[in-house]
Amino acid sequence: MIAQVILSILLAGILIYAFGEYARSPVVAVLAAFITTAGLYFVWMPEHSTQLAELVGIGRGVDLILYIWVCLSLIVGLNLHLKLRTQMELITALARKIALANAQAPRAAGHPAKNQDDPKS
Repeated sequence: MIAQVILSILLAGILIYAFGEYARSPVVAVLAAFITTAGLYFVWMPEHSTQLAELVGIGRGVDLILYIWVCLSLIVGLNLHLKLRTQMELITALARKIALANAQAPRAAGHPAKNQDDPKS
């Protein structure tokens, strides 16, 4: 009973966070709300997760939930990796463009450096 209350409080916090993030990312918020609602259902009706697990050929409901959690975590991790990789490629391209835009011709030996702010030189 204590575990159910603690898990319910944690899941309710995630549900509130999902609703708060709806304006920024509706798809993620709806998906998080759906998963959180399913989690609350299985916290309070654990025998239903066992029935569902037996239906798909897994012995216990907690094992099914753990397997699903691991798969979802791997998908999220892969998605984050791909997004970070894309961001790094964009930053690299931007840095190259800035470097090329600010490039200066090399100065010949013996010639004084020109001051770009001074129109006389």
